[in-house]
Amino acid sequence: MTDSPQIKRLGGTAPQVPAAAPANNKPGTSAFGWNPPPLAKLEDTGLNLLSVADLVLKVLYFGGYMAGHTISDIVKLPYTGVLDTVMEFLKREKFIEVRGSGGLGEAGYQYMISGKGAEKAREAMERSQYAGPAPVTLSQYIESTHEQNREKLVVHREDMMRVMENLVVSEEMLNKIGPAVNSGKSVFLYGPPGNGKTTIAETVARMVMGTSMWIPYAIDVDGQIVRIFDSVNHELSEDPPLRYGTGMMPDARWVRIKRPMIMVGGELTLAGLDLVYDDINKYYEAPFQVKSNGGMFLIDDFGRQQVRPRDLLNRWIVPLEKGVDFLTLATGRKLEIPFNVMIVFSTNLDPRDLVDEAFLRRIRHKIEVGDPTYEQFREIFKIMCRIKKIKYDEQGLAYLLKEWYINQDRALRSVHPRDILNQLIDIATYMNKPPTLTKDLIDRAAASYFVKL
Repeated sequence: MTDSPQIKRLGGTAPQVPAAAPANNKPGTSAFGWNPPPLAKLEDTGLNLLSVADLVLKVLYFGGYMAGHTISDIVKLPYTGVLDTVMEFLKREKFIEVRGSGGLGEAGYQYMISGKGAEKAREAMERSQYAGPAPVTLSQYIESTHEQNREKLVVHREDMMRVMENLVVSEEMLNKIGPAVNSGKSVFLYGPPGNGKTTIAETVARMVMGTSMWIPYAIDVDGQIVRIFDSVNHELSEDPPLRYGTGMMPDARWVRIKRPMIMVGGELTLAGLDLVYDDINKYYEAPFQVKSNGGMFLIDDFGRQQVRPRDLLNRWIVPLEKGVDFLTLATGRKLEIPFNVMIVFSTNLDPRDLVDEAFLRRIRHKIEVGDPTYEQFREIFKIMCRIKKIKYDEQGLAYLLKEWYINQDRALRSVHPRDILNQLIDIATYMNKPPTLTKDLIDRAAASYFVKL
């Protein structure tokens, strides 16, 4: 469950920082940070010939008759200088056969796996059925993560006012959120449901995601594949394609994304925070915090997970303090992965009921997101009337507040204006009348929305 927004949906987003490198850019660096250098030969990949050969055989085994440039597109390796070396080896070992040409050069040759090659591919699939973009090495991934997170995001009061201008947030709250963003570490948002904790976290994430970064499709760890890129949790960058000049392109095993903001809720388990091994396909899926590297990881509804809050916080002690996370392969090998994540815990529960003082002390910033004042509630209500195209009426709001809040000793929530107006529209539509802030429609909407406890 996520908190509902207190948003003036009028546009206005976090400042966007261009991330594409100039055309005359040096390989590996740009005016905007690290970029994957181009690949000129197989050795540049960090992978050995046999592992790439196995990957190509699996691609051919699943795909059948394929052109060299098609294989190149799938494994994300340039044909000239890299893949041609692998294809020459496979032909020499009689694992593949050339069955014609569909274009100029060897990249246009049509390849087919031989019987010997099919046997070799099945042998490779016993170890892993992964047949996608070639992985990068663990050391390459670690280096890229460090290089892309060297400079910490720094915001000032003016920045926070600009990025939060579409939210009804007090200056006191802004003055708490700003330092929390600058810490880049852990934040604990707590308070009653429906007051915008999740919305605040998402808005901060948009500030973080104002820039782009590179992540690999997958990494290789001693022959074990760990998938990093996830089309569900990662959003592709809209930056123009990067070119280094003289026809060189960046290493295509890397994909440029907007800095991630991944949110999980009650479904989170301790097992989901370690490498997840696929017993059928025989490769690993990276856990949420690895996929969040360089961005934000939001644990919503903290305290309602199937695992105890103390156990979850215990899991984060080392990453939060040391900036590294330790993951375990099925073989028992421990991996040390950079932890460059802003982690946000959001809860509707009293923090004192979840963890003790010693644990809370490890969370850098604790921010209470409380109920709106009557003036803030009025501002939100006016905004939502404009969004919902309902004529705002001061007397109608005064009636709602008196009858359904003051007289019933009900707490204000930032989400209520939006939800009550939605109820009112539904009822007015059913009654075939325009939605207006009349006493009758307000009473009907409120009565159908609030539950007597």
